Amino acid sequence: MGQFSFMVHPLNLKYVTDKYSFTRWMPKPMLKGLLRIAPPFKVSTVRGIQSPYGQAQGHFVACPVTSEQFVSLPEAVTVRKVIAAGRLAERMGAGVVGLGAFTAVVGGGGKAVADALDIAVTTGNSYTVATAVEGARKAVKAMNYRLEDCVLGIIGATGSIGMVCAEMLAPDVGELILMGRDDQRLQAVKHRMKERTGVFASVFTDLSEALPQCDIIVAASSAYGALIEPEHLKPGAIVCDVARPRDVSERVSQLRDDVLVIEGGIVSVPGAVDFGLDFGTPPGTCMACMAETIILAMEERYENYTIGRDLSVEQVQTIERLAKKHGFSVSGFRAFERQLTSEEIAGIRERADAQR
Repeated sequence: MGQFSFMVHPLNLKYVTDKYSFTRWMPKPMLKGLLRIAPPFKVSTVRGIQSPYGQAQGHFVACPVTSEQFVSLPEAVTVRKVIAAGRLAERMGAGVVGLGAFTAVVGGGGKAVADALDIAVTTGNSYTVATAVEGARKAVKAMNYRLEDCVLGIIGATGSIGMVCAEMLAPDVGELILMGRDDQRLQAVKHRMKERTGVFASVFTDLSEALPQCDIIVAASSAYGALIEPEHLKPGAIVCDVARPRDVSERVSQLRDDVLVIEGGIVSVPGAVDFGLDFGTPPGTCMACMAETIILAMEERYENYTIGRDLSVEQVQTIERLAKKHGFSVSGFRAFERQLTSEEIAGIRERADAQR
């Protein structure tokens, strides 16, 4: 039976105070200081994962650092915290540890963590890309669009997820827009797209200028805080948000009933799985980054899989093939923590058509 751990962390201080009531009286600076020195700990045990071809069990391990702290603290501090959580995973018998949310960003995209540990490490980005691409294609069909007529925008195009999503979708879309914070790096990705796909992309560092042009948006930044606001989106726009924390503002759900926002990377897990933890997805499902870690354990493929900034289409295709072998599958459309019905999607189409 394959053994794994998956690393989680609190997205903000509210996650901590909601979970541990004794922290509610603490001033924020004191609570942040406590998190900075707090050791990692086991959150839950995962059981019941099984397919005709393999089984896995494991644990969720908490790295007590918030998203804001991952951005604001010196990287040497956060890398040490992630390594400490990885060593706890080692002691619990994991053969592979997955890095969730911001734990996957520090230390060169997991390279420093992998170098420090004696077990395999993955960020889960390969299967995240596979499910984002599949989800985007399904959403296009659900909205009765033709992919070749659509303008595709990639937020976080200089990151590994955004870059490979662009590479896999670019040949099939009408136009490609790459978005990010660093123009020089965007130009390098633009050159890569032309070289590998033959597609000439436009690049933007100003989202407010680029997003209103897009029919489909894959949001895969590593930003702290929302990037996509209601005023950025054209009627009928599709947004596949694979970022954690989300790139899409809650205001979009409140003010724009004419756009389709889906949470990319939610997959069904084979077997009668019990995660022992509610992390916001329906029972029996998890994020694709977690699923990649589980798949590697089921295969007992204990090797560093998706780490660093480089990610290839071949890696994505391999993990997608293994996922299908074990019965993992993209789990419908979800938006803002709830499942979307076909009737709701039809309503979005109708409202978008009325405004065009």
